[in-house]
Amino acid sequence: MNIQAHDDLKSYIWEIANRLRGPYRPPQYRLVMLPMVVLRRLDCVLEETKDNVLKEYERLTAQDMPENAMDRLLSRAADPERTQPLYNTSPFTFERLLGDAENIAPNLVSYINGFSPTARAIFEKFKFTDQIEKLDASNRLFTIVKAMASVDLHPDRIDNLQMGYLFEHLVMRFNEQANEEAGDHFTPREVIRLMANLVFTNEQDVYTPGIFRTIYDPACGTGGMLSESEKFILGQNSRAQLALHGQEYNDESWAICCADMLIKDEDTKNIVLGDTLGDGKTHDGFQGRSFHYMLANPPFGVEWKDQKSVVEREHKDMGFSGRFGAGLPAINDGSLLFLQHMIEKMHPFEEGDEDATGSKIAVVFNGSPLFSGDAGSGPSNIRRWIIENDWLDAIVALPDQLFYNTGIFTYVWLVTNRKAPERRGKVQLIDGTRFCERMKKSLNNKRNEISDDQINDLTRLYGEFKDGEQAEVVVDHKTGEKETRVVSRIFENREFGFLKVTVERPLRMNFEATPERIARLNDQTAFANLAASKKRKDQAAMQREIEEGRKQQDAIRQVLAALESGGRYIDREEFDADLTSTAKRVGLKLAGPVKKAIFSALGERDPDAEICRDSKGRAESDSELRDTENIPLPEGTQLPLPMDFGPDKPNDRLVKTFRGVIDTYMEREVLPHVPDAWVDYDKTKVGYEIPINRHFYVYKPPRPLNEIETEITALEGEITGLLKGLVT
Repeated sequence: MNIQAHDDLKSYIWEIANRLRGPYRPPQYRLVMLPMVVLRRLDCVLEETKDNVLKEYERLTAQDMPENAMDRLLSRAADPERTQPLYNTSPFTFERLLGDAENIAPNLVSYINGFSPTARAIFEKFKFTDQIEKLDASNRLFTIVKAMASVDLHPDRIDNLQMGYLFEHLVMRFNEQANEEAGDHFTPREVIRLMANLVFTNEQDVYTPGIFRTIYDPACGTGGMLSESEKFILGQNSRAQLALHGQEYNDESWAICCADMLIKDEDTKNIVLGDTLGDGKTHDGFQGRSFHYMLANPPFGVEWKDQKSVVEREHKDMGFSGRFGAGLPAINDGSLLFLQHMIEKMHPFEEGDEDATGSKIAVVFNGSPLFSGDAGSGPSNIRRWIIENDWLDAIVALPDQLFYNTGIFTYVWLVTNRKAPERRGKVQLIDGTRFCERMKKSLNNKRNEISDDQINDLTRLYGEFKDGEQAEVVVDHKTGEKETRVVSRIFENREFGFLKVTVERPLRMNFEATPERIARLNDQTAFANLAASKKRKDQAAMQREIEEGRKQQDAIRQVLAALESGGRYIDREEFDADLTSTAKRVGLKLAGPVKKAIFSALGERDPDAEICRDSKGRAESDSELRDTENIPLPEGTQLPLPMDFGPDKPNDRLVKTFRGVIDTYMEREVLPHVPDAWVDYDKTKVGYEIPINRHFYVYKPPRPLNEIETEITALEGEITGLLKGLVT
């Protein structure tokens, strides 16, 4: 691809877009320019055979040919080698439209209506006819059509790959103008190339001549993942038979993707318009289907409230028979929903069964899916489900400032149900955060890019599967400083799991009936409710009830005041006994809730007090001293763990299996410091997290203090000099 010519083309089309200023604001340019570029591309593709199509259309119309048959014959007249119909039966082209400036609006509508059904559907989703009327009314239509007519988008000059780059550049520019949020971005091509390299590494079958394979993207956008995957495979196996499938919920992106597919003579029916997760109106467009390879960059950091009812119903009603059995992530990030969706579409795999091909997935996430959610939560359970089934193959950490609309770090997850024997039971983590180069000119938030050599290096690291492999990387782009660092680590699956154990401490309180503590009773709900009445209709009865309650409150205060002479109690049982006997002497019966209110008001935590116990003599736990310990799963742990999956399931089998591990940990790490602690085994949960940054962290000692002091002194001198200049 001629980079300079491509840059000139992008600049010229943007110059045309700027001619819309006035009737359109810059964020609205996309409404005109995206369909206009698609229209001009189709015009260039069909121009050479236009007359042949018109003659054939006239002949078939005269014969009253059925529409289905006419569709095939007209497509053959446009290009006998095509399998997907693409033609235009109107007499117009861009050049001919310019010959009748007065009627350009109706003629342009007629031109669009003359396309084959699939192409017409694309422009319907663009809603382009609405813009034609607006352009004509503002006297911009002829100007834009004339300018676009001078742009040569013929495939001989602009191939499909370059056309994809052009579309993505325009979408990026329009997103920038519209100030789209970080989750609404498309994937840079070098990231897609890296994902394709990774997902097809060690995939020998895909390079077999004549092999048939399906590729799927559940959030396909303009189709970059699909196009790049196709290019990668066909570049090494031109005889491969590939079927591309995708789903996209945005009309414009779907239309661009379909236009790209149509021009390449691929079936646009495989690109479904609608919400992949399901929003009540649209749903998964490939229910019951499986695919060999899946690549996606789903929206991350984006809420899934619109899909909430559908997703929660499927999770509850279908469990693991549906897509979301493992759990649901937080409502503010639906990334892991897409991964579960893709896993549900994996082909089954069994060793030695040629028909059980299995599947492989590459998906881009932000950092949240690595560690969000506590043990037993939806995100943790999803990670657990994937890792314990031995589907997580590798995670590659990418540099920051790599995407156009967000500067955050991102991660490529590789997931498969047919790991190579040497990779089974293990996960590879690759630190690719420094495999990038600074761009000469940034594009919005994109300031870094991954070179082809760096893509090859990361692919090699993944393919070689070595623990502790090192590479020389740039640690400071400003100075060019380099260091040799470990960039590949291999872990056992169980190393990402842990037991979250709840450690309790006994409640110890002293009690004292001082006026200050007695006054706290007024803040206790049970005590305050004594002087309240639920009777609303009978005012007299309500007032009597309130008065009786106040008398009871006063009686309780008097009983407590009588206990003041007893001083400070450090045993709740002794205080309870004196309280009960004193109340009994004056004929006052204390209900359970009221007694609890008294204990709460008159009690204070005291580490030297006796342990508070329940009616069965068991120590009560102090919620303020409650703590948790994360215990790593020990070596030799067999996965999956013996536990009914889900946050509300019993954990008896889990505790039975790990009781010894938990008790040993307590004896070694906890009891020497707090001998009165114990474990609430019923609260034991399993958690999974992937702290990839921790495993590649390199400690940098702080600079010497004298060096910092010297620098501060120098800065103070500079500031003093500046201030003197201001004063004089």
